Amino acid sequence: MMMAGEEKITPVVIISCLMVATGGLMIGYDIGVSGGVTSMDDFLVKFFPKVYRRKQEQGLESNYCKYDNHGLQLFTSSLYLAGLISTFFASYTTRRLGRKASMLIAGVFFVIGVIFNGVAQNLAMLIAGRILLGCGVGFSGQVIPLFLSEIAPTKIRGGLNILFQLDITIGILLANLVNYATAKIHPWGWRLSLSLAGIPAMLLVLASLLVVDTPNSLIERGRIEEGKAVLAKIRGTENIETEFNEIIQASHVAQQVKHPFCDLIKRHHRPQLIVNLFIQVFQQLTGINAIMFYAPVLFNTLGFKNDASLYSAVITGTVNVLSTILSIYSVDRIGRRALLLEAGIQMFIAHIMVAIILGIKVSDHSSTLSHGNAVLIVVLVCIFVSAFAWSWGPSASLIPSETFALEVRPAGQSLAVCVNLVLTFVIAQAFLSMLCAFKYFIFVFFSVWVLIMTLFVMLFLPETKNVPIEEMAQRVWKKHWFWKRFMVEDEEERKMNVGEEL
Repeated sequence: MMMAGEEKITPVVIISCLMVATGGLMIGYDIGVSGGVTSMDDFLVKFFPKVYRRKQEQGLESNYCKYDNHGLQLFTSSLYLAGLISTFFASYTTRRLGRKASMLIAGVFFVIGVIFNGVAQNLAMLIAGRILLGCGVGFSGQVIPLFLSEIAPTKIRGGLNILFQLDITIGILLANLVNYATAKIHPWGWRLSLSLAGIPAMLLVLASLLVVDTPNSLIERGRIEEGKAVLAKIRGTENIETEFNEIIQASHVAQQVKHPFCDLIKRHHRPQLIVNLFIQVFQQLTGINAIMFYAPVLFNTLGFKNDASLYSAVITGTVNVLSTILSIYSVDRIGRRALLLEAGIQMFIAHIMVAIILGIKVSDHSSTLSHGNAVLIVVLVCIFVSAFAWSWGPSASLIPSETFALEVRPAGQSLAVCVNLVLTFVIAQAFLSMLCAFKYFIFVFFSVWVLIMTLFVMLFLPETKNVPIEEMAQRVWKKHWFWKRFMVEDEEERKMNVGEEL
């Protein structure tokens, strides 16, 4: 029998995970590029002339309301609306066609969306491109974390899964760097920013053609011998019987489930469902996407000039990448819970401090911050981003991909991604209006949610580090002080039903 300690970290696993995680580059680039492009004058003149005129009217309107435009917000948020719809289709293809096929579909959507955005002549083409990119986000966000968790050895599953989040942060940073350079290219710099997304899109297409599918997916689809061969290849040993039998058993259960979304609400899946849905909601209510979408716009609103605002966004993007690298090292050593709890305290303090400084120093019509206060704002935003990057950032994709049972794993991951994208869409669509209405109090709003989510983690999130993916129910959920009642009572009920049938 193969124990967890006998699992080898093979080159094929590392190379496959590195290649597949490039889907995160595309998602990150899309997140990062929109905020920078929407602060470029050439882009605003072509698509949002009202916003451009408002931006030029110094002192006539509240600084917090310069960019309050529903069309401008739709440019950003349409991607996430399309993503949340497409993730349900992704669940079907991931289960029926395999993880590899779903990744290819995601890559194709990305490539077509980039073409639309790069050559856009009007707002309709621009939004159509964002919708196609959103379909790619829905598919890749659903399938890539599953692929990484299923192919990774138990002892480094968390770290390899976070490669996806790391690539997202690198994509955001690259977008900020590109925006910083293209902002000086008139009048087509924004086209270059949007078109360069084609590079990570093509990388994902290439990766999906070259990697093998996961043993879990192959066995679930009846390709048992092929699945066993792939398992031996990625584990670097022929001694795979224990893990192979666990996957076979999980696959038999999965084949009995004809309607996985309906099965998700059954009592024994309810703990995982509730925890993972709350994790998605809470991740967005940290305020991270409000900051990462609109970092250049936000800094410009606070009185930074265009170059300074993009430069500040590059700084926060760098902090995001470095902190995510730290999480790869720490998540399988320190654990998911400890990182989330520490980060909650750090993010809460950062939000409150930013609110205090803005409340005192930035009025509706005073558009400048002193150099010292401006630097302090950037430092506090970096403190917030670093905490998020080693906790809530990777955990929202890692925890769902490793906790749902195989029979509902694609459906559970789809639902988790969908909820995440719903909240992402709402925040993206509403943030600039909220900034206009709430002003500095918006950071207090997010700080309250950070406090709530930290308490939730403390009470209801079990630790999952170093637990084999097909043993979560027995070793985690059945031993948790609160969730075990759902698992035990459901097991007893199923035994009674079997007795009645006999």
